[in-house]
Amino acid sequence: MRHYPTQHPVETRTAVRDLRTLPKAHLHLHFTGSMRPETLLELADKYGVHLPEALQGGEPPKLRATDERGWFRFQRLYDMARSCLREPEDIQRLVREAAEEDLRDGGRWLEIQVDPTSYAPRLGGLIPALEVILDAVDRATRDTGLPIRVLVAANRMKHPLDARTLARLAVRYRDRGVIGFGLSNDERRGFARDFDRAFAIARDGGLLAAPHGGELAGPFSVRDCLDDLGAGRVGHGVRAAEDPALLARLADSDVTCEVCPASNVALGVYEKQEDVPLRVLWDAGVRMALGADDPLLFGSRLAAQYELAREHHAFTDEELAELARQSLRAARMPRPLLDELLADVDAWLAADAGAPDDAGAPDGAEARGVAGTLSDRESSADAATPAGRSR
Repeated sequence: MRHYPTQHPVETRTAVRDLRTLPKAHLHLHFTGSMRPETLLELADKYGVHLPEALQGGEPPKLRATDERGWFRFQRLYDMARSCLREPEDIQRLVREAAEEDLRDGGRWLEIQVDPTSYAPRLGGLIPALEVILDAVDRATRDTGLPIRVLVAANRMKHPLDARTLARLAVRYRDRGVIGFGLSNDERRGFARDFDRAFAIARDGGLLAAPHGGELAGPFSVRDCLDDLGAGRVGHGVRAAEDPALLARLADSDVTCEVCPASNVALGVYEKQEDVPLRVLWDAGVRMALGADDPLLFGSRLAAQYELAREHHAFTDEELAELARQSLRAARMPRPLLDELLADVDAWLAADAGAPDDAGAPDGAEARGVAGTLSDRESSADAATPAGRSR
């Protein structure tokens, strides 16, 4: 699928469609990073954890992870936040609140990524930790109506044998809502091919391969995800914009890049939003699913990524609707639900623009009612049918 490059004059808008009512799938969200800042402060107080100043003010910390020192600081902040998740009720709260935030932003499907080994020491071991997480996902889906699935992610900073253990565990729980297998943390460390056996186990078990690549490392890391790991989606992938041949390959494939504009700038991958190559990827025909990555540390959630595309890259409402469609098509949801949500995107686009940006966005009981109708029409077993960072 290719788009032909077009001219994009700066528009003066007096009326635009509310992007929080645009139905979309959220496919790149890390577990601890989904936490609300106020929840982190409350949990830290509950357990007597002294948070670093960067996590105390309710504002996203200033980060730059393009060198080793910057990445270490980012990972340290993430680890401190994770240390406040100690009991099953903390996990339940995190998942429920992540679902509520996505519903407010027009999310109609959520795939959340987690490395259960990071939570195992406080939750009774690896298998109990994953079961606690999946129980929380089931409960949040029932309570909010938002369909939620899980990608189990290996940490590329650990031994590849650990990744194989996780891949087997992920396959074992594919009937409990695990739909994919990822590889996260700094892709500048190690080689993707070291994890090829783990990804073969996951793919043979019917799971989506969704490793990180093309964020802190260049186009080669995206190519490695395709060649060595059989990626069906690539976490980030934006550095593919530096290689025209790779762009053409992605455009001619079914691979979707999970692009996270806010985090790309927050981590110093690009200096400013205008530098994020959304237009380059779009004009090359690369499929994209916009994601928030780690809202706790980057300060913005799902709908804000679409706002960035509108305000900094002049995406029209028609183009934003197509981005939403691409996110839905890349999700591991049942075909009947996909068809219904694609029709809802068409309805959003067919509606007259003109409502102010703060009108019409579902929240609270209204949001739960909208998504609840979806939950009633699908089962957990059906949702697993085919159509990342240690966080």
